[in-house]
Amino acid sequence: MSSLKFALASSFNILKTVRSNTYPKRTIFTQFHFKLLKGRCVLPCRQSGSTASGAEKGEDTVLKWFLLLIPVSTFGLGTWQVKRRQWKLQMIADMNSLTTAEPINLPVDPMELNSLEYRRVKVHGRYDHSQELYILPRSPVDPDREAREAGRLSSSGESGANVITPFYCTDLGISILVNRGYVPKNKIRPETRMKGQVSDEVDVVGVLRLTEQRKPFVPHNNVEGNRWHYRDLEAMARVTGAEPIFIDAVLESTIPGGPIGGQTRVTLRNEHMQYIATWYGLCSATSYMWYAKFIKGVRL
Repeated sequence: MSSLKFALASSFNILKTVRSNTYPKRTIFTQFHFKLLKGRCVLPCRQSGSTASGAEKGEDTVLKWFLLLIPVSTFGLGTWQVKRRQWKLQMIADMNSLTTAEPINLPVDPMELNSLEYRRVKVHGRYDHSQELYILPRSPVDPDREAREAGRLSSSGESGANVITPFYCTDLGISILVNRGYVPKNKIRPETRMKGQVSDEVDVVGVLRLTEQRKPFVPHNNVEGNRWHYRDLEAMARVTGAEPIFIDAVLESTIPGGPIGGQTRVTLRNEHMQYIATWYGLCSATSYMWYAKFIKGVRL
């Protein structure tokens, strides 16, 4: 709303300036050129006022249609945001459908994996708890809260870490990386949650994730200190000896006493409705001011 107020104030100031200072006043000077013609001084004709009046009218017309660009442009921007919002909602719906679809067997072909992000997959095997990695700080996923806080620089709530554990797939003969889920600060150390450190073979359903590029202002990963701030699959694979394949365990795969699964964030920033209201509101206000000024001749 602050951007709308600023835009409205700017447009009002423009039109106010147009009203009060449309053109500099012209003073028509009578110039006298004295010429000696047959011994007499002759006064030339006075400069025509109709020429100046026509120039003013022409400039008025140019300014009138130039200022019409403001409501036209803001209408176009509002319509563009409507389309952007539809695209964003469809993307969110597609991601949600992938994360809730029936799981498939984990493929190992890298080319196939690259096209399956957010797809649910299933694996069978056992965890290697001796090589846990920690992505932090993290807060537990709450889709409703994240939709409200999308786009903010900070979020509220508790802080902890996501526990990343190598997982040996007995049916595939390879180790992958599994984000077992969220733990609060006081449960980051493995000895504080021994009940969840199972050694038996288990079935895990997870959401396939690809490597993540470091965003601006996000710290670099501290590999030696085991403090990770974003998913760097190549680096994680080198440290653990696993393949650069990463899945987020779903909530149903949570082991009692262990990290809480279901930590896949699928909420995208969606503030297009605010932009739509801003641009269409600005279009309406500037259209009215333009009509009142140039069509009805109202002094703003």
